[in-house]
Amino acid sequence: MNNELFVGESAEYTAQEQSQCVKGTAPQNITVILPALNEEVSIGSVVLLTKFYADNVIVVDDGSSDRTAEIARNAGAEVVQHEINKGKGAALKTGFAAAANLGADIIVTMDSDGQHNPDDIPKLVDPIIKGGADMVNGSRYLNHHDKNTPIYRRVGQTILDTATNMNSGLKITDSQSGFRAFSASIKDVFRFNAQGMAIESEMLADAGHHSLRITEVEIGVRYDVDCSTENPVKHGIGVLVMILKDVEFDRPLYYFTAPGIALGLGGLYMGARFLHEFMLGKGLNFGPTMVMILLIIVGTFMTLTGILLHSMAAVMRETKTA
Repeated sequence: MNNELFVGESAEYTAQEQSQCVKGTAPQNITVILPALNEEVSIGSVVLLTKFYADNVIVVDDGSSDRTAEIARNAGAEVVQHEINKGKGAALKTGFAAAANLGADIIVTMDSDGQHNPDDIPKLVDPIIKGGADMVNGSRYLNHHDKNTPIYRRVGQTILDTATNMNSGLKITDSQSGFRAFSASIKDVFRFNAQGMAIESEMLADAGHHSLRITEVEIGVRYDVDCSTENPVKHGIGVLVMILKDVEFDRPLYYFTAPGIALGLGGLYMGARFLHEFMLGKGLNFGPTMVMILLIIVGTFMTLTGILLHSMAAVMRETKTA
């Protein structure tokens, strides 16, 4: 459905009527959250286009120094302002709370710089309306590799996808997508601790740890409107560090035990070779022997540490659910 057609029918075809297109479903309040920082150029048009597919549009102005809040308000959005920049995680936390106050049944998150096409909103909310998913991730790579994605982005994306999936236990093809839909009933499972763009991976980790039903739908993204001033390498490293910290506490068997076993086995292999050479009458070299001992000791320590932390985490989870 193109925007021109939708504009002509917007007075008669509301977001709630879209949700009733699925036979047997009740109307759903669809609320879109747009975190924004100095997006006065794009925010007005994004809000106007988004309103055709949503009952409410919330713009969280995260400490902008320009006219982002004023333009968003004039375009018809509900605006919540942070006096200082707190990061995307805090902006989404504020947006989710505001959406709950507006009675949202489905919450959609989008970037406010025009990268995402509001035409894709019905695709994202459809699995939730049908009762088949708790969370829907918009993916650029679901059925193919997006040819428009710069190669350096794709390499970094692959690394972050692998780390995120390892941490969350999911199989997501686009872990850094900011275009997602959520059933409002799951809003309390998210921590919103990440300060920057790492919030995307953190939310997937939270969803995976709570065994939410997650599906993906294909979306398109425009890169010619990307106004991010953050260095992509710095951004990628920051997200990766956050994921590894999560793995350390949430999946210690991956973070400690697996590497520990690898180191220990390496030490044992060296020991077996040294023993074989010793039985053949050869002497032992001090340096390699110390490396062997160190590998065994460190490997054993890391293995036991991972098992201990895993057991503690299991007890804590059981205590919380009791």
